[in-house]
Amino acid sequence: MEIIKVEHKQDLKRFILFPYNFYRDDPNWVPPLRADLKAQFNPEKNPLLDHCDYQLFLLLEGERILGRVAAFIDRLAVDFWGEKIGLFGYYECVQDEAASRLLLQAAADWLKEKGMEAMRGPWTFVSEEWGLVVEGFSPPPCIMSPYNPPYYDGQLSEFGLSKTKDLLCYYISGKEGYQIPDRILSLTDRVARRYGVTVRPVDMSRYEEEVQTFLELSNASIIDNWGYSPVTEAEAAAMARDLKQIVQPEGVLFAEDSNGRPIGFAIALPDINQLLKGLNGRLLPFGWLKLLRGIPRLTSYRMFALGVIPEYHGLGIDSLIYRSLYESLFSPDLWMEINYVLEDNVHMNNAIRKLLAKPLRRYRIYQRGL
Repeated sequence: MEIIKVEHKQDLKRFILFPYNFYRDDPNWVPPLRADLKAQFNPEKNPLLDHCDYQLFLLLEGERILGRVAAFIDRLAVDFWGEKIGLFGYYECVQDEAASRLLLQAAADWLKEKGMEAMRGPWTFVSEEWGLVVEGFSPPPCIMSPYNPPYYDGQLSEFGLSKTKDLLCYYISGKEGYQIPDRILSLTDRVARRYGVTVRPVDMSRYEEEVQTFLELSNASIIDNWGYSPVTEAEAAAMARDLKQIVQPEGVLFAEDSNGRPIGFAIALPDINQLLKGLNGRLLPFGWLKLLRGIPRLTSYRMFALGVIPEYHGLGIDSLIYRSLYESLFSPDLWMEINYVLEDNVHMNNAIRKLLAKPLRRYRIYQRGL
């Protein structure tokens, strides 16, 4: 077995496309669009790379690829956290402990050479697309969510990586008869009256302005969340550009106070993974048509983000926004995955349980010293 650094276009292509072969017999894996995956590694299309140093590695046995891993340093995150924590991600490996150790050691050695004191992951070049699945391997993952074989947990643990944080995932299902509890309806009615809060959908005719509003609310509302680092305007613009093709206005809501000032938001993304199955990551010749026709008909969503600015914390505004989102998207076939919630965010987890959402999945972030 041999570790090689990815330094040429052909090796980069092999690195990116490896999962399409690796997971080809796994019914729960959803092949992402190849163009989107390639864009993650293109500095001209992914502005997060503007403030990252990174190295990609492949593990080979002859010409056969046994695995891959990325090691990277997000300079903005290191400065914001005030800790020399490097990141690893895009980890894939055959079920072989020796192979796993070689890959993870390559990432650890590179990060240590760059002056890092710890390694954390799995992490990606996409904002908040983190973690290893350790519980809930089915149903298949929703949009912008990781997936992996169950044995990865053992491989990372064997290398000395230990849990630093779990990320929890819940769901609600119209087919299972889900309804918002009456007490939550009464509560949110009182909240709306008392604080003069109204909730409106995104105005797609002012999309660029609305993106800026989201960026300001997001950076203000989740600044204290574990793992957070500020999203740059270039990153927000790139994500907004990419998501504009799939966003449905009824799934993006803003809460405003009595003066019309934005104080909170929610984003639920249509789960296009429902449409990507069978395309093998390709839009041609007919995949684009399947997406174009299918997105407006989707009834499955991922609640991607929900936030309220600090001065309105603890007042029930988050429940009001959640209720508004549910009512905006409701259909008898509604499925919404609430993905994800930090395990130690007691307030949010309690609120979700009071809303009668059910546990679905658990992701894990690992860390070890270097």
